[in-house]
Amino acid sequence: MHPKPDVGNRDAQSILRGDLGARSRRSSVASQQMLFLAVLALANHAAYEGQRVVVIENLTSPTSVEVTQAYQSLRGVKNIVKVACQDSALDSGKETMSYPDYVTKVEQPLKEFLKTHPQVDFIVLTKGVPIRLTGAPTGMGNSQPSLDSTIAALGYSDRKDTNLLSIEDSGFKGRAWENRFWNSKERFSHSKFGGYLVTRLDGYTSDEARLLVRYAIDAEKTGPTGTILLDTSPLHGLGDVKQVPKSIITSMGKSSHTLGELNYNEFDADMVVAGDILTKKKVPILLDRTEPFIGHKGDLMGYCSWGSNDPKFDSAGYLMLRFSPGAIAETAVSTSGRTFLPTSGGQSLIADLIRGRVTGVKGYCDEPLLQAIASPTILFDRYTDGWSLAESFYAASRLVGWEDIVIGDPLCAPYPRRR
Repeated sequence: MHPKPDVGNRDAQSILRGDLGARSRRSSVASQQMLFLAVLALANHAAYEGQRVVVIENLTSPTSVEVTQAYQSLRGVKNIVKVACQDSALDSGKETMSYPDYVTKVEQPLKEFLKTHPQVDFIVLTKGVPIRLTGAPTGMGNSQPSLDSTIAALGYSDRKDTNLLSIEDSGFKGRAWENRFWNSKERFSHSKFGGYLVTRLDGYTSDEARLLVRYAIDAEKTGPTGTILLDTSPLHGLGDVKQVPKSIITSMGKSSHTLGELNYNEFDADMVVAGDILTKKKVPILLDRTEPFIGHKGDLMGYCSWGSNDPKFDSAGYLMLRFSPGAIAETAVSTSGRTFLPTSGGQSLIADLIRGRVTGVKGYCDEPLLQAIASPTILFDRYTDGWSLAESFYAASRLVGWEDIVIGDPLCAPYPRRR
Protein backbone atom coordinates (compact mmCIF):
# COMPACT_ATOMS: atom_id res chain seq x y z
CA MET A 1 0.00 0.00 0.00
CA HIS A 2 1.15 3.53 -0.76
CA PRO A 3 0.56 6.30 1.72
CA LYS A 4 -1.80 9.07 0.70
CA PRO A 5 -0.06 12.20 -0.38
CA ASP A 6 0.20 14.86 2.31
CA VAL A 7 -1.33 17.80 0.50
CA GLY A 8 -0.55 20.24 3.25
CA ASN A 9 3.07 19.17 3.40
CA ARG A 10 3.32 19.33 -0.37
CA ASP A 11 2.01 22.88 -0.38
CA ALA A 12 4.45 23.87 2.29
CA GLN A 13 7.30 22.32 0.35
CA SER A 14 6.15 24.09 -2.82
CA ILE A 15 6.02 27.39 -1.00
CA LEU A 16 9.44 26.72 0.48
CA ARG A 17 10.87 25.86 -2.92
CA GLY A 18 9.33 28.99 -4.37
CA ASP A 19 10.77 31.10 -1.58
CA LEU A 20 14.21 29.57 -1.97
CA GLY A 21 14.00 30.04 -5.72
CA ALA A 22 13.13 33.69 -5.27
CA ARG A 23 15.97 34.11 -2.81
CA SER A 24 18.34 32.34 -5.20
CA ARG A 25 17.26 34.60 -8.04
CA ARG A 26 17.70 37.68 -5.87
CA SER A 27 21.11 36.40 -4.76
CA SER A 28 22.08 35.76 -8.39
CA VAL A 29 21.01 39.27 -9.39
CA ALA A 30 22.94 40.73 -6.45
CA SER A 31 26.03 38.74 -7.40
CA GLN A 32 25.77 39.91 -11.00
CA GLN A 33 25.39 43.49 -9.81
CA MET A 34 28.45 43.15 -7.56
CA LEU A 35 30.44 41.64 -10.42
CA PHE A 36 29.34 44.44 -12.73
CA LEU A 37 30.36 47.06 -10.18
CA ALA A 38 33.73 45.36 -9.67
CA VAL A 39 34.35 45.25 -13.42
CA LEU A 40 33.25 48.88 -13.71
CA ALA A 41 35.59 49.89 -10.89
CA LEU A 42 38.49 48.12 -12.60
CA ALA A 43 37.63 49.77 -15.90
CA ASN A 44 37.45 53.19 -14.25
CA HIS A 45 40.76 52.58 -12.49
CA ALA A 46 42.40 51.49 -15.74
CA ALA A 47 41.05 54.56 -17.50
CA TYR A 48 42.32 56.81 -14.70
CA GLU A 49 45.76 55.19 -14.77
CA GLY A 50 45.84 55.50 -18.56
CA GLN A 51 45.24 59.24 -18.33
CA ARG A 52 48.34 59.55 -16.13
CA VAL A 53 50.55 58.27 -18.97
CA VAL A 54 51.80 59.93 -22.15
CA VAL A 55 53.77 58.04 -24.80
CA ILE A 56 56.41 59.66 -27.01
CA GLU A 57 56.23 58.28 -30.54
CA ASN A 58 59.00 59.00 -33.03
CA LEU A 59 57.30 59.23 -36.42
CA THR A 60 60.58 58.76 -38.29
CA SER A 61 61.03 55.34 -36.66
CA PRO A 62 58.77 52.46 -37.80
CA THR A 63 59.85 50.59 -34.67
CA SER A 64 58.73 53.44 -32.41
CA VAL A 65 55.37 53.55 -34.19
CA GLU A 66 54.93 49.77 -33.74
CA VAL A 67 55.79 49.87 -30.04
CA THR A 68 53.52 52.87 -29.45
CA GLN A 69 50.57 51.17 -31.14
CA ALA A 70 51.14 48.00 -29.11
CA TYR A 71 51.18 49.95 -25.85
CA GLN A 72 48.06 51.87 -26.83
CA SER A 73 46.25 48.64 -27.65
CA LEU A 74 47.26 46.78 -24.50
CA ARG A 75 46.93 49.61 -21.98
CA GLY A 76 44.26 51.75 -23.62
CA VAL A 77 46.48 54.82 -23.37
CA LYS A 78 45.30 57.71 -25.52
CA ASN A 79 47.89 60.39 -24.71
CA ILE A 80 50.47 60.41 -27.49
CA VAL A 81 53.07 63.05 -28.30
CA LYS A 82 54.30 62.59 -31.86
CA VAL A 83 57.82 63.81 -32.54
CA ALA A 84 60.16 63.57 -35.51
CA CYS A 85 63.80 62.99 -34.61
CA GLN A 86 66.62 60.65 -35.56
CA ASP A 87 65.73 56.94 -35.48
CA SER A 88 67.91 55.09 -32.96
CA ALA A 89 66.28 51.67 -33.47
CA LEU A 90 68.76 50.36 -36.05
CA ASP A 91 71.90 52.48 -35.73
CA SER A 92 73.87 52.76 -32.48
CA GLY A 93 75.38 56.00 -33.77
CA LYS A 94 71.92 57.54 -33.62
CA GLU A 95 71.32 56.53 -30.00
CA THR A 96 73.07 59.81 -29.06
CA MET A 97 71.34 63.12 -29.81
CA SER A 98 72.54 66.71 -29.48
CA TYR A 99 70.88 68.72 -26.74
CA PRO A 100 69.69 71.52 -29.09
CA ASP A 101 67.99 68.92 -31.32
CA TYR A 102 66.39 67.32 -28.27
CA VAL A 103 65.00 70.66 -27.09
CA THR A 104 63.37 71.54 -30.41
CA LYS A 105 62.30 68.07 -31.54
CA VAL A 106 61.34 66.33 -28.29
CA GLU A 107 61.16 68.61 -25.27
CA GLN A 108 59.18 71.49 -26.79
CA PRO A 109 56.37 69.31 -28.24
CA LEU A 110 56.21 67.40 -24.95
CA LYS A 111 56.05 70.56 -22.82
CA GLU A 112 53.28 71.97 -25.00
CA PHE A 113 51.26 68.80 -24.43
CA LEU A 114 51.90 68.77 -20.69
CA LYS A 115 50.60 72.34 -20.33
CA THR A 116 47.09 71.11 -21.11
CA HIS A 117 47.40 67.71 -19.43
CA PRO A 118 48.32 68.35 -15.78
CA GLN A 119 47.17 64.86 -14.78
CA VAL A 120 50.19 63.23 -16.45
CA ASP A 121 52.64 61.59 -14.04
CA PHE A 122 54.32 58.98 -16.27
CA ILE A 123 56.12 59.42 -19.60
CA VAL A 124 56.90 56.40 -21.78
CA LEU A 125 59.66 56.50 -24.39
CA THR A 126 59.70 53.95 -27.18
CA LYS A 127 62.46 52.13 -29.02
CA GLY A 128 63.63 54.44 -31.78
CA VAL A 129 63.88 57.50 -29.49
CA PRO A 130 67.58 58.25 -28.70
CA ILE A 131 68.86 57.28 -25.27
CA ARG A 132 71.51 59.92 -24.49
CA LEU A 133 72.24 63.61 -25.06
CA THR A 134 75.39 65.62 -25.65
CA GLY A 135 75.94 69.25 -24.71
CA ALA A 136 73.25 69.18 -21.99
CA PRO A 137 73.24 71.30 -18.80
CA THR A 138 73.49 68.19 -16.60
CA GLY A 139 75.07 64.76 -16.82
CA MET A 140 78.60 63.42 -16.61
CA GLY A 141 81.01 66.15 -17.63
CA ASN A 142 78.02 68.52 -17.35
CA SER A 143 76.97 67.47 -20.82
CA GLN A 144 75.97 63.86 -21.40
CA PRO A 145 72.92 62.61 -19.43
CA SER A 146 70.34 60.13 -20.61
CA LEU A 147 67.45 61.63 -22.55
CA ASP A 148 65.14 59.73 -20.18
CA SER A 149 66.49 61.22 -16.98
CA THR A 150 66.58 64.69 -18.52
CA ILE A 151 62.82 64.46 -19.11
CA ALA A 152 62.37 63.13 -15.56
CA ALA A 153 63.76 66.45 -14.29
CA LEU A 154 61.48 68.67 -16.41
CA GLY A 155 60.44 71.65 -14.32
CA TYR A 156 63.09 71.17 -11.63
CA SER A 157 64.94 74.32 -12.67
CA ASP A 158 61.76 76.37 -12.17
CA ARG A 159 61.20 75.29 -8.55
CA LYS A 160 62.68 76.74 -5.38
CA ASP A 161 62.66 73.41 -3.52
CA THR A 162 65.06 71.57 -5.83
CA ASN A 163 68.78 70.99 -5.37
CA LEU A 164 71.28 71.00 -8.24
CA LEU A 165 74.27 68.90 -7.22
CA SER A 166 77.89 69.15 -8.27
CA ILE A 167 79.29 65.63 -8.48
CA GLU A 168 83.03 65.09 -8.22
CA ASP A 169 84.69 61.77 -7.56
CA SER A 170 87.74 59.87 -8.87
CA GLY A 171 88.26 62.26 -11.76
CA PHE A 172 84.60 62.23 -12.76
CA LYS A 173 82.70 65.51 -12.73
CA GLY A 174 79.11 66.29 -13.52
CA ARG A 175 75.86 67.84 -12.37
CA ALA A 176 72.50 66.28 -11.52
CA TRP A 177 69.36 67.13 -9.65
CA GLU A 178 68.61 65.60 -6.27
CA ASN A 179 65.53 63.43 -6.86
CA ARG A 180 62.68 64.86 -4.79
CA PHE A 181 60.95 61.46 -4.82
CA TRP A 182 63.95 59.62 -3.32
CA ASN A 183 62.92 57.25 -0.48
CA SER A 184 59.40 58.66 -0.45
CA LYS A 185 56.81 56.94 1.73
CA GLU A 186 54.08 58.62 -0.32
CA ARG A 187 53.16 57.52 -3.81
CA PHE A 188 54.04 59.73 -6.75
CA SER A 189 52.20 62.58 -8.35
CA HIS A 190 53.70 65.31 -10.50
CA SER A 191 51.66 67.92 -8.67
CA LYS A 192 53.34 67.08 -5.34
CA PHE A 193 56.89 66.12 -6.28
CA GLY A 194 57.48 67.84 -9.61
CA GLY A 195 59.26 66.16 -12.49
CA TYR A 196 57.96 62.96 -14.08
CA LEU A 197 58.56 59.24 -13.82
CA VAL A 198 60.02 58.28 -17.19
CA THR A 199 60.36 54.71 -18.45
CA ARG A 200 61.27 53.21 -21.80
CA LEU A 201 60.00 50.27 -23.85
CA ASP A 202 63.19 49.04 -25.47
CA GLY A 203 65.32 45.99 -26.15
CA TYR A 204 67.36 44.44 -28.91
CA THR A 205 64.25 44.07 -31.08
CA SER A 206 60.81 45.59 -31.50
CA ASP A 207 59.27 42.33 -30.29
CA GLU A 208 61.25 42.43 -27.06
CA ALA A 209 60.19 46.02 -26.45
CA ARG A 210 56.51 45.19 -26.99
CA LEU A 211 56.66 42.06 -24.83
CA LEU A 212 57.57 44.20 -21.82
CA VAL A 213 53.96 45.37 -21.73
CA ARG A 214 52.55 41.86 -22.15
CA TYR A 215 54.69 40.60 -19.25
CA ALA A 216 53.39 43.45 -17.07
CA ILE A 217 49.75 42.71 -17.83
CA ASP A 218 50.22 38.95 -17.40
CA ALA A 219 51.80 39.53 -13.98
CA GLU A 220 48.90 41.70 -12.87
CA LYS A 221 46.46 38.94 -13.83
CA THR A 222 48.32 36.03 -12.22
CA GLY A 223 50.13 37.76 -9.39
CA PRO A 224 53.85 37.45 -8.62
CA THR A 225 55.60 34.10 -8.90
CA GLY A 226 59.21 33.16 -8.37
CA THR A 227 62.17 34.15 -6.21
CA ILE A 228 64.03 37.43 -5.80
CA LEU A 229 67.78 36.81 -6.16
CA LEU A 230 70.17 39.18 -4.38
CA ASP A 231 73.74 38.27 -5.32
CA THR A 232 76.32 40.08 -3.18
CA SER A 233 80.09 40.05 -3.61
CA PRO A 234 81.73 39.18 -0.25
CA LEU A 235 85.13 40.28 -1.54
CA HIS A 236 83.93 43.86 -0.96
CA GLY A 237 83.23 43.25 2.71
CA LEU A 238 79.97 44.41 4.29
CA GLY A 239 79.06 48.03 5.01
CA ASP A 240 77.06 49.34 7.95
CA VAL A 241 73.56 47.90 7.61
CA LYS A 242 72.27 50.50 10.08
CA GLN A 243 72.89 53.26 7.52
CA VAL A 244 70.82 51.59 4.78
CA PRO A 245 69.42 53.19 2.68
CA LYS A 246 72.13 55.82 2.70
CA SER A 247 71.57 59.35 1.45
CA ILE A 248 74.46 60.96 -0.42
CA ILE A 249 73.42 64.58 0.08
CA THR A 250 75.04 67.15 2.35
CA SER A 251 72.35 69.74 3.09
CA MET A 252 73.93 73.00 1.99
CA GLY A 253 71.21 74.49 -0.18
CA LYS A 254 71.95 75.18 -3.82
CA SER A 255 75.70 74.67 -3.35
CA SER A 256 75.34 71.10 -2.08
CA HIS A 257 77.77 68.42 -3.21
CA THR A 258 77.47 64.68 -3.00
CA LEU A 259 79.51 62.94 -0.36
CA GLY A 260 81.49 61.19 -3.06
CA GLU A 261 80.96 57.72 -4.46
CA LEU A 262 79.48 55.17 -2.10
CA ASN A 263 81.83 52.46 -0.90
CA TYR A 264 81.27 49.15 -2.65
CA ASN A 265 80.52 47.41 0.65
CA GLU A 266 77.60 49.79 1.20
CA PHE A 267 75.79 48.41 -1.85
CA ASP A 268 76.27 44.89 -0.51
CA ALA A 269 74.86 46.05 2.85
CA ASP A 270 71.84 47.43 0.97
CA MET A 271 71.21 44.01 -0.58
CA VAL A 272 71.48 42.33 2.84
CA VAL A 273 68.94 44.72 4.37
CA ALA A 274 66.65 44.20 1.38
CA GLY A 275 66.84 40.46 2.02
CA ASP A 276 65.88 40.94 5.68
CA ILE A 277 62.87 43.09 4.79
CA LEU A 278 61.63 40.69 2.11
CA THR A 279 62.05 37.71 4.46
CA LYS A 280 59.87 39.43 7.07
CA LYS A 281 57.26 39.99 4.38
CA LYS A 282 57.44 36.28 3.49
CA VAL A 283 58.50 37.13 -0.07
CA PRO A 284 60.54 34.24 -1.54
CA ILE A 285 64.20 35.29 -1.81
CA LEU A 286 67.69 33.93 -2.33
CA LEU A 287 70.27 36.14 -0.64
CA ASP A 288 73.62 34.82 -1.79
CA ARG A 289 76.65 35.88 0.22
CA THR A 290 79.15 33.48 -1.33
CA GLU A 291 81.94 34.47 -3.73
CA PRO A 292 80.76 32.70 -6.93
CA PHE A 293 78.55 34.69 -9.29
CA ILE A 294 75.05 33.19 -9.41
CA GLY A 295 73.80 32.56 -12.94
CA HIS A 296 71.72 29.99 -14.80
CA LYS A 297 68.68 30.75 -12.59
CA GLY A 298 65.08 30.71 -13.75
CA ASP A 299 61.70 31.68 -12.33
CA LEU A 300 63.09 34.92 -10.92
CA MET A 301 60.72 37.63 -9.70
CA GLY A 302 63.55 40.03 -8.94
CA TYR A 303 67.29 40.31 -9.37
CA CYS A 304 70.15 42.43 -8.06
CA SER A 305 73.87 41.89 -8.54
CA TRP A 306 77.16 43.49 -9.50
CA GLY A 307 76.84 42.12 -13.03
CA SER A 308 80.18 42.21 -14.83
CA ASN A 309 81.65 44.20 -11.93
CA ASP A 310 81.50 41.06 -9.80
CA PRO A 311 85.09 39.72 -9.51
CA LYS A 312 83.69 36.23 -10.17
CA PHE A 313 81.36 37.27 -13.01
CA ASP A 314 80.11 34.43 -15.21
CA SER A 315 79.02 35.81 -18.58
CA ALA A 316 77.33 32.60 -19.69
CA GLY A 317 75.45 32.35 -16.40
CA TYR A 318 74.30 35.98 -16.71
CA LEU A 319 72.95 35.35 -20.21
CA MET A 320 70.96 32.36 -18.91
CA LEU A 321 69.04 34.22 -16.20
CA ARG A 322 65.30 33.85 -16.82
CA PHE A 323 62.47 35.88 -15.31
CA SER A 324 58.82 35.46 -14.41
CA PRO A 325 56.25 38.01 -15.61
CA GLY A 326 56.48 41.18 -13.52
CA ALA A 327 60.11 40.66 -12.51
CA ILE A 328 62.36 43.69 -11.95
CA ALA A 329 66.15 43.95 -11.81
CA GLU A 330 69.11 46.22 -11.09
CA THR A 331 72.83 45.72 -11.59
CA ALA A 332 75.68 47.88 -10.30
CA VAL A 333 77.22 48.29 -13.75
CA SER A 334 78.32 51.71 -15.02
CA THR A 335 77.30 51.38 -18.67
CA SER A 336 74.69 48.62 -18.56
CA GLY A 337 72.31 50.77 -20.65
CA ARG A 338 74.87 52.17 -23.12
CA THR A 339 73.10 50.57 -26.07
CA PHE A 340 69.99 48.59 -26.96
CA LEU A 341 71.45 47.15 -30.11
CA PRO A 342 73.54 43.97 -30.41
CA THR A 343 77.20 44.60 -29.63
CA SER A 344 80.24 42.79 -28.31
CA GLY A 345 82.72 43.52 -25.56
CA GLY A 346 82.37 45.91 -22.67
CA GLN A 347 80.36 45.62 -19.50
CA SER A 348 77.24 43.50 -19.07
CA LEU A 349 74.08 44.93 -20.61
CA ILE A 350 70.52 45.13 -19.31
CA ALA A 351 69.37 44.38 -22.86
CA ASP A 352 70.42 40.78 -22.18
CA LEU A 353 68.14 40.69 -19.14
CA ILE A 354 65.32 42.03 -21.31
CA ARG A 355 66.00 39.15 -23.69
CA GLY A 356 65.75 36.91 -20.59
CA ARG A 357 62.16 38.21 -20.18
CA VAL A 358 62.63 40.64 -17.31
CA THR A 359 59.68 43.08 -17.11
CA GLY A 360 61.53 46.06 -15.66
CA VAL A 361 65.20 46.93 -15.22
CA LYS A 362 67.40 49.97 -14.63
CA GLY A 363 70.58 50.80 -16.49
CA TYR A 364 72.95 53.67 -17.27
CA CYS A 365 74.01 55.16 -20.60
CA ASP A 366 77.34 56.42 -19.18
CA GLU A 367 79.28 56.35 -15.88
CA PRO A 368 76.80 57.24 -13.08
CA LEU A 369 78.98 56.40 -10.02
CA LEU A 370 77.66 53.94 -7.47
CA GLN A 371 75.39 56.46 -5.74
CA ALA A 372 73.12 56.49 -8.80
CA ILE A 373 72.39 52.75 -8.63
CA ALA A 374 68.91 52.07 -7.25
CA SER A 375 68.81 51.08 -3.58
CA PRO A 376 67.73 47.41 -3.48
CA THR A 377 66.10 47.97 -0.09
CA ILE A 378 63.79 50.71 -1.35
CA LEU A 379 63.25 49.18 -4.80
CA PHE A 380 62.01 45.78 -3.65
CA ASP A 381 60.25 47.07 -0.54
CA ARG A 382 58.08 49.48 -2.52
CA TYR A 383 57.43 47.04 -5.37
CA THR A 384 56.32 44.24 -3.05
CA ASP A 385 54.07 46.75 -1.27
CA GLY A 386 52.10 47.15 -4.48
CA TRP A 387 53.75 50.28 -5.85
CA SER A 388 54.11 50.53 -9.61
CA LEU A 389 57.30 49.68 -11.46
CA ALA A 390 58.06 53.35 -12.15
CA GLU A 391 57.38 54.46 -8.57
CA SER A 392 59.58 51.70 -7.17
CA PHE A 393 62.60 52.45 -9.37
CA TYR A 394 62.38 56.22 -8.91
CA ALA A 395 61.83 56.07 -5.14
CA ALA A 396 65.03 54.01 -5.03
CA SER A 397 67.05 56.44 -7.20
CA ARG A 398 68.86 59.44 -5.75
CA LEU A 399 69.33 61.52 -8.90
CA VAL A 400 67.50 62.82 -11.97
CA GLY A 401 68.94 64.67 -14.94
CA TRP A 402 71.69 62.03 -14.80
CA GLU A 403 72.60 58.81 -16.63
CA ASP A 404 69.65 56.64 -15.56
CA ILE A 405 67.38 54.63 -17.87
CA VAL A 406 64.39 52.72 -16.49
CA ILE A 407 62.96 50.02 -18.73
CA GLY A 408 59.36 48.78 -18.55
CA ASP A 409 55.69 49.68 -18.40
CA PRO A 410 55.42 52.32 -15.64
CA LEU A 411 52.00 51.04 -14.55
CA CYS A 412 53.12 47.46 -13.89
CA ALA A 413 52.10 46.48 -10.34
CA PRO A 414 51.75 42.71 -9.79
CA TYR A 415 51.87 42.71 -5.98
CA PRO A 416 48.78 43.36 -3.82
CA ARG A 417 48.68 46.90 -2.51
CA ARG A 418 49.82 47.17 1.11
CA ARG A 419 50.05 50.98 1.25
